[in-house]
Amino acid sequence: MNLIYEKETDKSFDEVIASVKEELQKRQFGVLWELNMKDKLSEHSLELDGKAVILEVCNPQKAQTVLNTHIKVGFFLPCKVAIFEQKGKTTVGTLLPSELMKQMSGVDLLDVAQEVEQVLRDAVDAAV
Repeated sequence: MNLIYEKETDKSFDEVIASVKEELQKRQFGVLWELNMKDKLSEHSLELDGKAVILEVCNPQKAQTVLNTHIKVGFFLPCKVAIFEQKGKTTVGTLLPSELMKQMSGVDLLDVAQEVEQVLRDAVDAAV
């Protein structure tokens, strides 16, 4: 089981973040929250070797559908897109909703998870 979809890019870290946000917006996904791990760790006098930003993203209509079907799917929400830079290489990726859904027995939401997953994959591919 591969839980992560990721792509490496020649774009700069900041360019990729902007590009991911733009591509997600084109696909009706909003960024709910942006966590800069380097800055957060620095607040605690800790260092990160590289850069890491985690975006929590959501399509409200899809979230409504899955939550109304099975509220505990909320454990997997919102979706995450992560951008990392380490040793001069920038990577962007996401957890695969279809793989997460497989972890919930008795929940038939694989079709919605696959729809969301395709949108996230497309956004990642277009961003890089």
